Amino acid sequence: MEQERDPDRPEVYERIPWEALEKKKGDRQWMMFAVAGAVVLGALAYSFVSNRPQTVAAVSDVVTTITAAVASLPNVAVEPPLPIPANTVVVSEADLYAIDPERLIDQAVAHAEWFIAEYFTIDGSEQHAETLASLTPAGIPLPSAPEGTRVFVESVSGIEVTELEPLRYEVSVLVRYLLARGEEVYMRQPPTVAKVEVVIGDSGPRVVLPPEIQSMPVPIPEQLVLGEVPDEVGQAARALLEATEIVGGTQMADGSWRVIVLAVGTDGVTRPVSVLVP
Repeated sequence: MEQERDPDRPEVYERIPWEALEKKKGDRQWMMFAVAGAVVLGALAYSFVSNRPQTVAAVSDVVTTITAAVASLPNVAVEPPLPIPANTVVVSEADLYAIDPERLIDQAVAHAEWFIAEYFTIDGSEQHAETLASLTPAGIPLPSAPEGTRVFVESVSGIEVTELEPLRYEVSVLVRYLLARGEEVYMRQPPTVAKVEVVIGDSGPRVVLPPEIQSMPVPIPEQLVLGEVPDEVGQAARALLEATEIVGGTQMADGSWRVIVLAVGTDGVTRPVSVLVP
């Protein structure tokens, strides 16, 4: 005989309908997301209307509160963002194309000058070897020198840039350096031109090939014609630079004089110097 159920007694199920509970739980989560979105949009709208800096902090607080609320929901996983390594700058190729071409050229030239300075330097230190290895394309041997050889790079200067293709440049670098062997004193070497191919990528500029080395052509001196300088002009030039000798000069179209004099510098060296006398 079937037992009559007491209407005041709570009903007990032999099987709990978990599907219904999970469905309701999902509805609750979506409702929380909808409320969160509405609150954020309302805060942003108020920020634009009032145009007050303090509203930015308010929006940040709302987002923080909503994130904490969502994280407390059952079965809702809120994973933290992946950490970004320190000193890492990643730029997409599309962003690189949007950069001013002159800035890209400056980056390529600066990197080429740095690489050539390290490429010619020979000092035997591990630090230099590590730096050069980081700048040299993978698989390319580093420069080697006989024992006791020392090379000091005096100056590097980019003198010409050719764009081979987008984000790829050939940079000609004029390098001057001093060489010493064993106990010898440093001797200045003839100027050299090193051509380097540099590509600008997502992680910045890098050298893609070993440099092409060329001798610097010997320039032809400019033919300068100097005339005799009037006494009053010569005296004015001497007074301006404490010159020891007047070499000559040329008169400009406006009547002023460009005078060449010999003057002693602060280092005690006498050099020819140009001076403009109105």
